[in-house]
Amino acid sequence: MKRVALALCLWVAPVWAVQPDEVLDDPLLEERARALSDGLRCPVCRNESIDESNAGISRDLRILLRERLVAGDTDAEALQFLVDRYGDYILLNPKVEGANILLWLAAPLMLILAGGVAFVTVRGRSSAPAPEQLSEAEQRKLDDILKS
Repeated sequence: MKRVALALCLWVAPVWAVQPDEVLDDPLLEERARALSDGLRCPVCRNESIDESNAGISRDLRILLRERLVAGDTDAEALQFLVDRYGDYILLNPKVEGANILLWLAAPLMLILAGGVAFVTVRGRSSAPAPEQLSEAEQRKLDDILKS
């Protein structure tokens, strides 16, 4: 029963939060709005697009985006309007420019650094000197201790 419930939850998961009263009459404009809102981050839900989020601010952003498209804005103008208002944080995939370059490069640099540390650590262990052999007297004494 639990597996069926889990499968049902995973099947229903991609349902969008867009309400019927938000949908535009023009299918081309609606398609543009969906494509744009899929790349916009909900300010409340973090890594969820405004299309997927049920937060009130996401609803407001979806409506605002559709209003801009109906007013005649191009996709770039509508996105720029939202970026000017909310900053680059609103974009799920921020532009690679300015301070964002540091964020884009941080993950690969950390991966390279971790790989270097792992390499040096493993290399250091393999080049450690071999333990000295016990003398015959030490080996006999050890054997006597282990027997008793």
